[in-house]
Amino acid sequence: MVWRIALNERADLDLEHVVAFLAQKNPAAAERLGLKLVETIFSLEHFTNRGVAVRRRPGFRRLLHRPWYLIFYRINEAQHLVEIVRIWDARQDPAMFALG
Repeated sequence: MVWRIALNERADLDLEHVVAFLAQKNPAAAERLGLKLVETIFSLEHFTNRGVAVRRRPGFRRLLHRPWYLIFYRINEAQHLVEIVRIWDARQDPAMFALG
């Protein structure tokens, strides 16, 4: 069964920032990364429970896009929806990170 995928506003900005940051040094690599992140996100259409549960955050799951990028999401069973909440570069300061 195929689930709908939705990026919230924060996740959309996260994706933009990740790609823009890399594009300063390597535009071609930034484009490849952006496409691969989107591909990973949309893989959740068929494999919603692919990610692992986030400790101390009930309802949230985390998917790793190697080597550094974490995709945080939650599943809305009633709406048959996977909501992408954050896309995080794990090299960034964790004090700057918050799940919605």
